[in-house]
Amino acid sequence: MAEFRWIVMSSFLMLQVLSFRAAALYSSFTVRDGDEVTLPCENMIRDQDECNSTTWLFIGSGNTVVPLFQNGKFDEAAKDKSDRLSVSENCSLIIKNVTDEDVGRYICRQFRSGRQQGPDARVYLSVVTMTEQKSNDEVMLSCSVWTHRECRHTVKWLNEGNQDDQVTSQRTCSAGLSIKTSHLDQKSKSLLKCEVTHRYTKEVHQFTFSPQSSDDATKTTTKSPTILSTSTARNKSEVTNNQTAENNTNEKKPEGWWRLIVVPVGLAALIISVVTVNIWTRTTGNKTLTEENIERDDEDEDDGTVNYENDGDPSASVSLD
Repeated sequence: MAEFRWIVMSSFLMLQVLSFRAAALYSSFTVRDGDEVTLPCENMIRDQDECNSTTWLFIGSGNTVVPLFQNGKFDEAAKDKSDRLSVSENCSLIIKNVTDEDVGRYICRQFRSGRQQGPDARVYLSVVTMTEQKSNDEVMLSCSVWTHRECRHTVKWLNEGNQDDQVTSQRTCSAGLSIKTSHLDQKSKSLLKCEVTHRYTKEVHQFTFSPQSSDDATKTTTKSPTILSTSTARNKSEVTNNQTAENNTNEKKPEGWWRLIVVPVGLAALIISVVTVNIWTRTTGNKTLTEENIERDDEDEDDGTVNYENDGDPSASVSLD
């Protein structure tokens, strides 16, 4: 019984270690465009000289692997954004003034003597954008989440101010809010928030409305003043097309790291089950043999036969009928 408890406890601890290890190497971040984000390298080798053992790779919408940082310096392929990139003392990748072009998967690898050390540390970055479009006497506000692969977020508007004469609409990874111009001023804008929730992890982010300045943020269209628009769509159709094409590939989804947690956990659970059944079977078998021996001893006593044995020469054994 003590052996059984020890095996179960050891298996449970192994299960916890596997779960923690898998979770630690896969993380995701959702930030607002224009913000700064720090992407951790969870598998970093200690005592590096200017992160010369660390390599950062980027995979964007085109599924092309772009080297960003290696051998202690930024790669030539990252020169277009090198002014926004930096590496911290613990080899984390820092991105300033984040844009939707930064959306994707980031991979941190560790090398020593030309050989990779340990598994990849993967970080998935999603970016939230907000736009404002005016049309006659109404304003259409849009909040969208840009992700590397299939969207797994829900988006909605929160309005703490006057909610009269407004219409909201929701689609996958985006939400729109149509409101009368007369009800929208600088103060009321500060009461508007876009709430983004991950459907599986339930992680919630709230972003106060403040659209980024752009040429197409104030487009004017002809529309009846008595009808409020309820349509919301992403502003960049090419990104949607890229995401649709990517969904047809065999590459893992951003949240596919959950599978890498489930697999070792399931394997450990299977091992625990097999060991438990094996111990139970052996214990039951020993118990059955013991009962059979007792029954046989009872039968011998009923026959009136007594056997005497000693540890000496076999000839010294005496049998009495």
